[in-house]
Amino acid sequence: MNVEVTNKEFIELPSMNEKSNFKKTLKAIRKDWQLYSLLILPLAHYLIFRYIPMYGNIIAFRKYYPGGPVYGSEWVGLRYFKMFLTDPTFWKVLKNTIILNVEYLVISFPFPIIFALLLNELRNQLFKRFVQTVSYLPHFISVVIVAGMIMELLSPSTGVVNIILKHFTGKTINFLAEAAWFRTIYIVSGIWQGMGWGAIIYLAALSNINPELYEAAIIDGANKWQQIRYITIPGIMPTIMILLILNIGNLMNSAFEKILLLYNPLTYETADVISTYLYRMGLEMNNFSYAAAIGMFESIIGLILLGTANYISKRLTETSLW
Repeated sequence: MNVEVTNKEFIELPSMNEKSNFKKTLKAIRKDWQLYSLLILPLAHYLIFRYIPMYGNIIAFRKYYPGGPVYGSEWVGLRYFKMFLTDPTFWKVLKNTIILNVEYLVISFPFPIIFALLLNELRNQLFKRFVQTVSYLPHFISVVIVAGMIMELLSPSTGVVNIILKHFTGKTINFLAEAAWFRTIYIVSGIWQGMGWGAIIYLAALSNINPELYEAAIIDGANKWQQIRYITIPGIMPTIMILLILNIGNLMNSAFEKILLLYNPLTYETADVISTYLYRMGLEMNNFSYAAAIGMFESIIGLILLGTANYISKRLTETSLW
């Protein structure tokens, strides 16, 4: 029996599918409305604190002064962007931002992966949970407290690190007053604070690997290193690439609060980054339009880096955000 399908039916099919999908979505929301209601606060947070304030970026193109019109009194176009790009400080803060964040990404990125692989090999579940819990607790410590701990540990007179150094070498180092040590302090403290938390995602990815693959590898005579190399790493590679893309997209965004709390004029040479320069120009110098232009410049560079990393990853590994 032949069934004829007219052109009209072909045209109506997508519309019918869209209606069907919409109805299924509404049905799913009605069924699990309690779960979907948990999205209200995160969505409200991003709407209020991320999207609505974006309209205020218009002052980067207008001359704004405290007490004047909310969105500035005079259109100046790209004036503040040109000021920033011709400012002698621009190259210093840009160089510091790139060097600090690239070093942090290259050094810190493998640590959660390695830590997750080590945890995955533990067979004592009680000990595994204990180590995992202890490792991600630093993530929940306030940046202010972390900065205070660093200052106490590295204090020239009472810090544990300098007490040990003095015992073995007879000398002490004022770490927080020497520009050469700032990046090391920033990177090491960041690894300590984020390693355990970052490993959670990789542990979730590891749990999705089929155990039968390991059984087959053992039968074929593969040792632990070969299992990790040929099964575990390829199994979590999509997760690694997605997180790498996101980290590259945030390459211009330093941990502003920690830098602000730890740096001082003596360490500006290596510690002064775009975000701290923006803070001084905006809140200390009250030059809000100039600060808005700096912030927009930083965001545009981050967007370009994110798009580039996503494109390269898609071409090389077929893994991407979109």
